[in-house]
Amino acid sequence: MIVAFSLAPSGTPSAGSPAAGSGDAASVHNAVAAAVKVVRESGLPNRTSAMFTEIEGDWDEVMDVVKRATEAVAVYGSRVSLVLKADIRPGHAGELNGKIERLEGALESLQE
Repeated sequence: MIVAFSLAPSGTPSAGSPAAGSGDAASVHNAVAAAVKVVRESGLPNRTSAMFTEIEGDWDEVMDVVKRATEAVAVYGSRVSLVLKADIRPGHAGELNGKIERLEGALESLQE
């Protein structure tokens, strides 16, 4: 499966949190960095863009990474917003890149 997800903290971090008093409340880049670190350390195929992180693997391992990334973001606020979209296609692997390759091939054929 491929999961695209986005996490964002809101509210004030707790007093004991490493994020307490961290400055710009409108910026979430430190929280996003904490989540992306969890994803990259998972060893699963992944890609991060300006708005989402995509990760590929089986259900249990992908959802475990999403949970741990959510927990990493939680220290940056009193609540966390999670947006998640999943492509569940049993028996298929390598689709994180495979889908893009097929799209590029289709675009090339339109050029001819």
